[in-house]
Amino acid sequence: MSEQRWVRLSTEKPTSTIYVLDTELSLDVWGSAPTGATAFDVWGTPGVNLYIIHNAEILKIPSCVPRWPLDARMEVIVTMDAPSSQVDEDKVRISYYKENGKAPVAKAILQLTCVEISLHADTTRLGTVTRRAKNKKNWTWGPDGTGAILLVNCDRDDPEEEDMDNQDKKLQSFMDRRDMSLMILTAHGPDDIFEDNQLVLHISAVDSDRLGIFHALGKKMSQHKHVLGSGKLSYPVVCSEQSEHIFYVEGLAFPDVGFSGLVSVHATLIEATTKELPKAPVFNDTVVFRIAPWIMTPNTLQPVALYVCSIEGNADFLANLSKLALKAGCKFIVCPETENGNDRWIQDEMEFGYVQAPHKTFPVVFDSPRNRGLKNFPFKAILGQDFGYVTREPSDGKKISGMDSFGNLEVSPPVNVKGKEYPLGRILIGSHFPSPQGHEMVQVVRDFLNAQQVQSPVELYSDWLVVGHVDEFLTFVPASDRKGFRLLLASPSACFKLLREKEQEGYGDALMFEGLKKKKQVSIRKILGDKCLRSCNDYFQKCIDWNREVLKEELELTEEDIIDIPQLFSSSCGKANAYFPDMVNMLVLGKYLGIPKPFGPIIHEQCCLEEKVRSLMEPLGLSCTFIDDFETYHTNLGEIHCGTNVRRKPFSFKWWNMSP
Repeated sequence: MSEQRWVRLSTEKPTSTIYVLDTELSLDVWGSAPTGATAFDVWGTPGVNLYIIHNAEILKIPSCVPRWPLDARMEVIVTMDAPSSQVDEDKVRISYYKENGKAPVAKAILQLTCVEISLHADTTRLGTVTRRAKNKKNWTWGPDGTGAILLVNCDRDDPEEEDMDNQDKKLQSFMDRRDMSLMILTAHGPDDIFEDNQLVLHISAVDSDRLGIFHALGKKMSQHKHVLGSGKLSYPVVCSEQSEHIFYVEGLAFPDVGFSGLVSVHATLIEATTKELPKAPVFNDTVVFRIAPWIMTPNTLQPVALYVCSIEGNADFLANLSKLALKAGCKFIVCPETENGNDRWIQDEMEFGYVQAPHKTFPVVFDSPRNRGLKNFPFKAILGQDFGYVTREPSDGKKISGMDSFGNLEVSPPVNVKGKEYPLGRILIGSHFPSPQGHEMVQVVRDFLNAQQVQSPVELYSDWLVVGHVDEFLTFVPASDRKGFRLLLASPSACFKLLREKEQEGYGDALMFEGLKKKKQVSIRKILGDKCLRSCNDYFQKCIDWNREVLKEELELTEEDIIDIPQLFSSSCGKANAYFPDMVNMLVLGKYLGIPKPFGPIIHEQCCLEEKVRSLMEPLGLSCTFIDDFETYHTNLGEIHCGTNVRRKPFSFKWWNMSP
């Protein structure tokens, strides 16, 4: 149904009004009727379409009915098909009659000027502006949904600038403009109309900090004027010979607590009045945009670039990772010591994701609030041309804990849970066991992740670990069958089972940690006989099993979707550390896995732990490379995944096609 406006008529003098294309005028035939009138007829000039609504029927005028009974329920609807060339060019006449009267007792004349006023944006999400679209005020999800999309312009296209592009209220390059969404305002009609009436583009005060708008007054970048946002709420549009006005819209803020991501832009035609009276709006058109969410990428997506820090003593580690990156066909980027502040835990500092609109996609790094040696690296070294930046830090003075590092932030591959699809996977956050006490990720980060809507977070129990990160006991690897992936879980039970089998085969004296100078070797028999170690790992297995059940429920997994990776933990003040390098804390680059070398017992010239993991991974088409990270990472309570970070390709699935 078209937007409708009610118009009062007068039998004393002609009434002039503006008709806006693609709307309807409902004429007040009953209210302007003279006393004693019982019927009326309607006439219009050729440029006017007239309809009578009577007894729920719609009849086009002229019709076979010469006169219509005067009834408060009777409606006369006016539409027009093209803008007028002159003011008051078209007319509608209502003639009133008394019962059985031949001549009209009064006439009401309506003088019409048709104008076209419309905001256009890419509401069909095809990458081009949609003309004269319907339902622009509504934004709907799904493959049949409609509604325009904005990107938060959080990159820095000019390397000379110090901050992100959405902070400067300037548009200085075509590259910067490509991050924005095109919006066109059409204003077509007689020039005199726009001299006497004002067309205003405006936004609400609450949206002022969420979007910015530039008016292209010419083709040069210097002719792009910042007109709305950052405190500017309204902008009078000067209409002359130019019937179309080009605007570029940028997002200033991501969805967050109290902000769904929806913003509105309005164009209102204001009717001229005397100076003593307030201005009266004649017509309003609105376009609703949704600001694109920040999206995480799971291990199953192809790698683009591998990041790692250079620190004292890790040259061999870097060399091994470089070879692995070469096999996987991704870039290998080293953060030098001068930029990392001797902070090797690059996974904890940041998380790579992306934003996407129909016309543009670019990566965005999410900077964690941990703020250690690498605290400046994401902003200074990664933020750049078509590479955005976002961060969240608590403003309430809450102390940052290890739970706030992004080794404690993972995302699953796409899943279907009880008929509900999660085509972009689900975010996994480590927290404490359901109780009043314990550590958890700061609220400001959890609020941000929840507000993105498209990767509904799941909280897991990771506070049983000394470091407390989910990547210490789980990861995902790609697979060509079933759901397209496997969930790998660290498993003390699987490790004890493997060691018992080797003891029963006669290898009880085989030693763990052979080849390590600073680590005391220990036999399989001694490990199995260590009651304290066994007791602690029985408890740690229960903690992992708790998470196993949560993951099976929240990701709808079966046991066939889960692979247990042999792993033991030692206890430190009642919490867990990896007893030997934690193989689940691996690097996944497509089919190539960089796995912490466990230094397990050597049997038949092969580490039995490595052999077991190969037997589990290789049938999935995965290639295992075991890398020594013992001295530089494991002894510092981390492994390969903790010390690396991977930027991956975006999903082929478009986020707006889902139903959150």
